[in-house]
Amino acid sequence: MKILLVDDEVELTDPLSRLLTREGYSVDATYDGTSGSTLAQSGSYDLLILDWMLPGKTGLEICQELRCQGKTTPVLFLTAKDTLDDRVQGLDAGADDYLVKP
Repeated sequence: MKILLVDDEVELTDPLSRLLTREGYSVDATYDGTSGSTLAQSGSYDLLILDWMLPGKTGLEICQELRCQGKTTPVLFLTAKDTLDDRVQGLDAGADDYLVKP
């Protein structure tokens, strides 16, 4: 399974990427929304893990663009945005699940 992890917090992204790799997943990580969007558009991923607040382009924008193009790659938001309205907005944008960062 190939995963794209897009998060600007290196101190979270790098350990998570290493953990997923140890568990047998192939992980590509990037730290901004612009490059994350470009990689997500390739369509070669089985799962996208997106932070909401990213430089360049938000995770929400990435998710909305993919869904508008008819792409069905599963999207998981992993974000600090923790209100009920945030969760609803993320799921309404097309995310498959939404997890709040610890």
